[in-house]
Amino acid sequence: MPDKILVFYGSYRADRMGIRLADYIVAQLKARGAEPELIDAQAVGLPMLDRMYKEHPKGQAPAAMETLAGKIREADAFVFVTGEYNWGVQPGLKNLTDHFLEEWFWRPAAIASYSAGRFSGVRSGTAWHPILSEMGMVVISSTLAVGPISQTLDDKGEPTGDAGKSLAKAFPRWADDLAWWTNAARVQRATQAPPY
Repeated sequence: MPDKILVFYGSYRADRMGIRLADYIVAQLKARGAEPELIDAQAVGLPMLDRMYKEHPKGQAPAAMETLAGKIREADAFVFVTGEYNWGVQPGLKNLTDHFLEEWFWRPAAIASYSAGRFSGVRSGTAWHPILSEMGMVVISSTLAVGPISQTLDDKGEPTGDAGKSLAKAFPRWADDLAWWTNAARVQRATQAPPY
């Protein structure tokens, strides 16, 4: 059974560079036999958080929220592709994730960060780790950090230059880590119901 992996991307900027990394991850996971799906926060278009999904009466959540809740519940694992905004997390991605809570529980999450500069978004990746843990996910220890993004992936999401070679070299370990935890969580959920 292929792993169902949701790949979340959260930039709302007009000239989005991080979509290159999201597209690369989707393509590479697919090549490994997984079933990844890109969830673009901009395309989903949830409003600024007013009410969480669980705060809507059953069957009365906005259609986009209801659809995404179902996809999150059915997923085996998650990938969060995050840019770094002033040493912090992207507001679009944070807003999207905050609409849900219990739907995330008991599944692994991986972080891939990027930036236009040499720090590769690592401060954002570091900030996401406790956020995702608090939201009930097991965050894998391997990370991808890409920067400068424009020198790592071309506009088709293909690795380019030395930075692209570094990404291609780092990806398998990161993906193996995610696959191991995805399988471990699946086996455990089938063996024993979560404690809450």
